[in-house]
Amino acid sequence: MKAIAKMQIGMTDEVMQDPDVVFRFPDALTKIPTPCMRLQDAKIGYPGCEPVLKKVDFDVDLDTRVALIGPNGAGKSTIVKALLGEIEISDGSRVFHNRLKVGIFTQHHADSYDLKKSAMDLMTEKWPDHKPVESFRAHLGSFGLTGNLQLRPMYLMSGGQKSRVSFAMITWERPHILMLDEPTNHLDYDAINALIMGLNEYKGGLVVVSHDEYFLNALCDRLFLVDNGECLPFKGDL
Repeated sequence: MKAIAKMQIGMTDEVMQDPDVVFRFPDALTKIPTPCMRLQDAKIGYPGCEPVLKKVDFDVDLDTRVALIGPNGAGKSTIVKALLGEIEISDGSRVFHNRLKVGIFTQHHADSYDLKKSAMDLMTEKWPDHKPVESFRAHLGSFGLTGNLQLRPMYLMSGGQKSRVSFAMITWERPHILMLDEPTNHLDYDAINALIMGLNEYKGGLVVVSHDEYFLNALCDRLFLVDNGECLPFKGDL
């Protein structure tokens, strides 16, 4: 509605060229044969506890555009952790290609950073041998973090700006697959649309955990329902 209102009064240039709302995800430099990641007949849980999920069959490759849906606490994030090897499976098998790079965004990702540091500080400390550092600036700019914003301490940033720093950090090494857990939580409507556009142009695989119906409808072509200890393809719509 805001965009339409601007067009009606002749402000189309401003609508089409908003430098602050942008996400450009770099594509991976190499291809990985299938399967990139796979769980087969997997029983997933935590030591000393009853399994959270049983007989999970779930494949991820470079063409995957899948959403994990279901109630809170059903095990959606648990499946992501099992795929990544962060949780051991007690039965079945897991495949993770040895050259696969995965970018992982969680809803609490920014909390792991030292909030006294800037986005440039975080990148130069994580990749100290990379030169020139100006390429960090260009990469941050591709996520709408430009000028002095790149040098601002994280504690002075909004939730949406912190999310952009997280996206920039997880994509610096050009991952083959992105795994996103509630990526829209701190983004406004314009930023969500920019994120959708950026992800639709991204050439890698995508696994999304979200309750945002608009976001999932715009990105994902398959749904898996996680509920009652199962993860099954869901034939209905959101």
